[in-house]
Amino acid sequence: MGKKCMEQPIYTTRAHVFQIDPTTKKNWVPASKQAVTVSYFYDSTRNSYRIISVDGSKVIINSTITPNMTFTKTSQKFGQWADSRANTVFGLGFSSEQQLTKFAEKFQEVKEAAKLARDKSQEKVETLSNHSQESGRETPSTNQASSINGTDDEKISHVGPEAALLKTENERLKSAVEQSNTNAKKWETELQTLRENNARLVDALQESSANVESWKKQLSACKEESDTLREKIAELEAQCNEANEEKQKNAQLTLRVQELEAELQEKEQELENLRKQAEIIPQLMAECESITAKLQAAETKNKELEGRIEGLQLDIDDSQQKQGNMKGELKKFMDILDGKIDELHEVRQGLSKLGVDN
Repeated sequence: MGKKCMEQPIYTTRAHVFQIDPTTKKNWVPASKQAVTVSYFYDSTRNSYRIISVDGSKVIINSTITPNMTFTKTSQKFGQWADSRANTVFGLGFSSEQQLTKFAEKFQEVKEAAKLARDKSQEKVETLSNHSQESGRETPSTNQASSINGTDDEKISHVGPEAALLKTENERLKSAVEQSNTNAKKWETELQTLRENNARLVDALQESSANVESWKKQLSACKEESDTLREKIAELEAQCNEANEEKQKNAQLTLRVQELEAELQEKEQELENLRKQAEIIPQLMAECESITAKLQAAETKNKELEGRIEGLQLDIDDSQQKQGNMKGELKKFMDILDGKIDELHEVRQGLSKLGVDN
């Protein structure tokens, strides 16, 4: 609990947390289902910096920042760093590019602070080591001077407290040197781990470069496909224009069809009227046949009358001829009658004369 009290957050943000797939070392595995709090912590007791993130009750990031670490931006909203102690690579996805930039700047600041803390620790160890060596070299001379300048009693009474202090200092320096050696071994181990991690990162970088080439090819293919799609879109737009023209033509045709349907209804009405009239046709046909029969009878009678007229005409002609003949004979008779009358008149005149004479 005391340790937690000494560890204070210095920067906090929110991001989606990922870890590299331990088997493939290529794919990212989500460590959180949603954006969680990610914080930089400073431990004043150890003079160290850590990145910590907790999802509920589960610690998903506990990474101590060392000067050898590097935070890399892999896109506008995603960054990653490798942790050799945790033997993994952490990835963070932010909601904006500004949050990613701020986190990267803070990572660089913490990295520089960790480097200064390490340099100060090394300088302190070297100073303690040098002081220990100098004290070791000065102790015999001091003892020699004390043995020369005084008796054994004086030497004991004069040198005893200083020797005790020097012994205590030597013990403390020995423990510091041992701690320094232990730290040196630990740092060597960390350095070896970092080298191995660096080698893995180099391999990952090479794979990433290969992936970049593959992505470039895919991007080129996507561009070609995009150009093809643009051409298809242009063709589709032209087809749409044609379709719009066809729609206008169809609208005109629809109006024409409506007009034709109206005309058809009129024709159907006329046809219905004709059908009704056609129902009268049989009666008209019967009447027509009756009239035709009557007409034929009339024609027959007319022919008979014509025959009779011809006969009568012949009779008239014969009568006229006979009448002419009779007129001629009557004229002759009249002429004769006139002659007879004249003769009778002459007779009368003669008789008159005879009567007178008598």
